[in-house]
Amino acid sequence: MFQKEAYTGQVAKDYELVNKQLKALIEDESDPIANLANASALLYQFLDDVNWVGFYLYKNGELVLGPFQGLPACVRIEYGKGVCGTSLKEKQTVRVENVNEFPGHIACDSASQSEIVTPIYQNDEITGVLDIDSPSLNRFNETDQKGLEDFARILSNHL
Repeated sequence: MFQKEAYTGQVAKDYELVNKQLKALIEDESDPIANLANASALLYQFLDDVNWVGFYLYKNGELVLGPFQGLPACVRIEYGKGVCGTSLKEKQTVRVENVNEFPGHIACDSASQSEIVTPIYQNDEITGVLDIDSPSLNRFNETDQKGLEDFARILSNHL
């Protein structure tokens, strides 16, 4: 049974803890959908001030909605479009302080004001992205980026 931990309030240390929790959740499970579902739930419970946490999987040249927590979302995103498609195309994390200023932003939830998208790799190929939205401007910083990139690396070993 999973129990929510009491986090310290020190963001870097809390990411270390959540990444340990992720390992414990997925280490004995081989089903990728189950692992993505638990990973999105874990982050949704861990992160403050977020309104959407989920995955888009790269299939047939586009991103397709995977497991998530939050309001219903856009099902398909074209390569290079929006924040998710840009992260896929550039093969790097994209952190957006104000989504309303991001050219071509795809608004699945009008409450979202900032966003971070991190690619997920398997065998040096991107297989999807981790997408997190916040209703606050400037929600995500470098510490979040590092913690989420580590989270995505751990997860990629169990997909």
